[in-house]
Amino acid sequence: MSEQKKSGFATLIGRPNVGKSTLMNQIIGQKIAITSNKPQTTRNRIQTVYTCDEGQIVFLDTPGIHKAKNKLGEYMVNVAERTLKEVDVVLWLVEPTTFIGAGERHIAEQLAHANVPVVLVINKIDRVKKEEVLTFIDAYRQILDFAEIVPVSALKGTNTDTLVDVIFKYLPYGPMFYDEDTVTDQPLRQITAELIREKALKLLDEEIPHGIAVSIEQMKPRPNGKIWDIEATIVCERDSHKGIIIGKGGAMLKKIGSAARYEIERQLDAKVNLRLWVKVKKDWRDSDFLMKNFGYDKKEV
Repeated sequence: MSEQKKSGFATLIGRPNVGKSTLMNQIIGQKIAITSNKPQTTRNRIQTVYTCDEGQIVFLDTPGIHKAKNKLGEYMVNVAERTLKEVDVVLWLVEPTTFIGAGERHIAEQLAHANVPVVLVINKIDRVKKEEVLTFIDAYRQILDFAEIVPVSALKGTNTDTLVDVIFKYLPYGPMFYDEDTVTDQPLRQITAELIREKALKLLDEEIPHGIAVSIEQMKPRPNGKIWDIEATIVCERDSHKGIIIGKGGAMLKKIGSAARYEIERQLDAKVNLRLWVKVKKDWRDSDFLMKNFGYDKKEV
């Protein structure tokens, strides 16, 4: 009889930009969650799967918990808070600091009612002196009772193995939820849309990105399977934004397209013929219909 394995759900929470997606990509070993240094990058729960000899961890990467400003914001907060009730262990990712602001205190309040083990993960330790880490641990210990505290550098991969061991400690024994070779349950269209949005976020001005979404109009492989034809629309909220996204003589849109194509080809392991358009849909973030259209399901809330 084969030895029993552990299998369960872990969620990564934390304020926007604290490195959740980077950490997940580091653990899984390939790019699934999009990463950007702009807030509100992750809008849906991304489910990624880590399988090893010990068992399987299914990660739910939630949108950052924050105070909502519009319908999209409300949706993101609701998804994040509901996820806390559905998992075996919560990983709270924080910056290395002794200053604990209102945003972190808001999260601590949510976690106090979580009824599951909470592991504090202090990220970005590559940026601070080793001896300072203890002071950060002490500061956080005072606001919540943690099951474990693990300092890591998601970017450099420091201590991420230790974190995986800690997660397994809190998972139940049981059958695996996914095949061994599954890395994510996200439909390819969604991953593709997110990759295009990631490149747009990286290349565009600060004021535009929150107001963009990407919808995939068509995505299919040619009969030989070696080339995929993808057509996608970048949706923005203002005419002036449309001009900036397209750029002079279409230069910016070309840049976004070629950066995204490179990543999508790696994901599909095939050549990609990518065509991008830009459309204006005013206030889409406050429209239930349009949000649903871009993959944010109202039923999820």
